[in-house]
Amino acid sequence: MEAKMLAPAAVLIVWTMIVMLWMTVTRFAALSKSGIDLSKSKPGGRGSQLDGVLPDQVMWKSHNYTHLLEQPTIFYPAVVIIALMGASGSDVLLAWAYVALRIIHSFWQALVNRLPVRIALFFVSSVILVVLACRAAMLTLFAV
Repeated sequence: MEAKMLAPAAVLIVWTMIVMLWMTVTRFAALSKSGIDLSKSKPGGRGSQLDGVLPDQVMWKSHNYTHLLEQPTIFYPAVVIIALMGASGSDVLLAWAYVALRIIHSFWQALVNRLPVRIALFFVSSVILVVLACRAAMLTLFAV
């Protein structure tokens, strides 16, 4: 059951790398098209400084990549704890549901980015994450 519980985390890691690549390709193409010369930029620049400089649709990929490095940092240890302590079929299903919602959220934010749907996807995935976090806590606190 450990591998079944860890598989969703592995898929989310791979998805995060895909979004990183998507963001990088999109951003460098937009930089090239805009005529911005990176060799003349001041030292210490950050990607967030490109908001308002590059088109919003380009920056949406970057924003989503950032989001994939925020909340899932709670998902990964929760999944590992549950896997180590003994995952149930429900735990595995919840982990896959979380990953599916994060991937759908990525596509929505990167391509459409309308807030009502994005907020709903975030809310439902957050509820699932709370359940997984509580499950990890219960498995460890009440271990026999």
